[in-house]
Amino acid sequence: MKSQVIQLKSRPEGLPTSDNFSQAEQTLAAIKTGEFLVKNQWMSVDPYMRGRMIDRKSYIAPFEIGNTLEGGAIGEVIESLNPDFPVGSKVSSMLGWRSHFVSDGTEITRLPETPLCPSHFLGVLGMPGMTAWTGLNRIAELKAGETLFVSAASGAVGSVVAQIGKLMGARVVASVGSDEKAAYLTNLGIDAVINYKTCGDLSTALGQAAPEGIDVYFENVGGEHLTAALNHMKDHGRIAVCGMIAQYNDTTPTPGPSNLAQIIIKKLKIEGFIVFEHWDHYGEFAAQMGQWLASGKVQAEQTIYEGLDNAADAFIGLFEGKNKGKMIVKIA
Repeated sequence: MKSQVIQLKSRPEGLPTSDNFSQAEQTLAAIKTGEFLVKNQWMSVDPYMRGRMIDRKSYIAPFEIGNTLEGGAIGEVIESLNPDFPVGSKVSSMLGWRSHFVSDGTEITRLPETPLCPSHFLGVLGMPGMTAWTGLNRIAELKAGETLFVSAASGAVGSVVAQIGKLMGARVVASVGSDEKAAYLTNLGIDAVINYKTCGDLSTALGQAAPEGIDVYFENVGGEHLTAALNHMKDHGRIAVCGMIAQYNDTTPTPGPSNLAQIIIKKLKIEGFIVFEHWDHYGEFAAQMGQWLASGKVQAEQTIYEGLDNAADAFIGLFEGKNKGKMIVKIA
C-alpha cells in the first residue's frame, strides 16, 4: 500500500509559501495482528501548526524538516486485524497530511455513529469547538448579562465562541476582516460586528460597539486587538488567551501593547490556555454541543479545499483570511 504524504521541506520565513512543502509517496507495511489500515477522508489545518514550523521549544515539539506533517484527521478503517476497529469504523487521529496510515489503536479514537458529517469532529465537535467552550466556561467564566468581545470571530474557534457567548446570555461584540464575514456573523445574531480593516481606529470602533465596556475578551489575534481590548475592559475583566495569529508570521519580535498598565489599573485577569490540558472535560462539552447542533442553536460553517495536493494552500489560506468557520481538506 502506498500513502501520499505532505512533508515540511523548509522552515518558513514570514508567511509560508508552497515552496516550504513537498509531496512524497511512502510504502506501508502489511498490517499485523492487532493493527488496521486507515484511509484518511478529512484533515484539519490550524494556525497553531505555524508555530510548529519554527525550531524552538514550545508546548509541543516542532515539525522536523523532511518529515510528514501532523494534524487532526478523520478516516475510515479499510483493513483490520483488530476487533476494536473493524472495517468501516470512522476514526479520529493526529495523523493528517497523509492519505493512509497503519495503527495498532494507540492515540486513535473510534467515532460514534452520528448523522452529522464526520468532518465536524475536526471543527465544532473537535479541538476548535472544545477550545471555544473551555475558554468561555473554564478560563473566563463568562456570565449571563456580561459583554464578550471576540477577535477573529469568523474563524474556526471565534465563530463558535461568538455563538456560545450568545447561548450563555452575553452581549457579543465580534471583530472580523471583511464585510462578507461581518454579514455572516450578523445573520447568526451577533450583537455588534466590527470590520477591523475598514473601521478606522479599532479602539474607537470597539468603544462605540461596547460603550459600557468589556467583561471578557477572547483573544485570538493579539497586536492592535489586544491594545484595543485593554482600553475598554471593565474592572476585574478577564482575558482568555487562545492565540495571537497576527504575530505568527512575524520575522522580528512584535512590540507589546503600550497600555499594559491597564492590567493593573483595572485589576484584570489574563490567562493563556492549551485546550489539551482540559480534555478530561470533553464528554461534558460534546454532550452540550451535540444538543446545540441538533437543535440548530449552533451553526457549523466549513471552508473545504479538495484534495491532499491542496493542503498547503488551505493552510496558507488561514493567514490570508480565506476561511469562514473551520478550514478543512477533503482528502477522499
